[in-house]
Amino acid sequence: MSVHLRAEGLACAVGNRVILRDLRLDVREGETIGIVGPNGCGKSTLLRVLAGLRAPTAGHVHVGGVRLHGLGSRQRARKVALVAQEQDLPADLLAGEVVALGLTPYRSPWNGVGPRERAAVAAALAEVGLADLADRPVEQLSGGERRRVLLARGLVQRTPLLLLDEPTNHLDVRHQLHLMRLVRRLGRTVVLALHDLTLAATCDRVLVLHEGRALPLAPPGEALAPAVVSAVFGVDAIPIRHPVTGDTHLLITPLHPESAP
Repeated sequence: MSVHLRAEGLACAVGNRVILRDLRLDVREGETIGIVGPNGCGKSTLLRVLAGLRAPTAGHVHVGGVRLHGLGSRQRARKVALVAQEQDLPADLLAGEVVALGLTPYRSPWNGVGPRERAAVAAALAEVGLADLADRPVEQLSGGERRRVLLARGLVQRTPLLLLDEPTNHLDVRHQLHLMRLVRRLGRTVVLALHDLTLAATCDRVLVLHEGRALPLAPPGEALAPAVVSAVFGVDAIPIRHPVTGDTHLLITPLHPESAP
């Protein structure tokens, strides 16, 4: 399987502070990759660099063999979509109008939304369980519904590479699981920043960020091995196999239970 997303010698910074150094990443076409790490480790910044929205301080990003930061914004938006963690949405827009913004890279500035575009928006909203909310104003949506509207906007953009920053925030457990199943069946290359290690364990491979570096991209059982989780997150993680599905879940406990509040 060919490499779809490649980062070589990548360094990422916020202001004058370099937060990630010498990162190498090879993501195969169609893979689902989870990125995990403590708060402030650079997950969101890395995704913005991988999306071409922030320039790296060193290194290069290639998508489909093409250097991403050398592309114009419209070309880039046809190759990669980023659903950011926090986005302010105009309160007077309808949910369907927000989703339709994902079609911008494919439309002339003078063209409106026709029947084909409306069908694409409706299909994307249905994928995230919001088929009946196309005409609801954004200001009337819950936090979880807004997250799903933004995900639908990313879906309708139809890019082969989809980057999601903490997509399960504000979602209840049912919708978290639905989202993870959805991204696996899209047939696209998906990279997700996650804080839930159990959800990350459902990805094909996991990238762990720690103290300015990235550990080698590895299958969940290796990337989230108890010794790694203990060193990076300061907790114990015991792998438990589900008796029905066979999936591996992590039983998380403090390193020193007797000192827990």
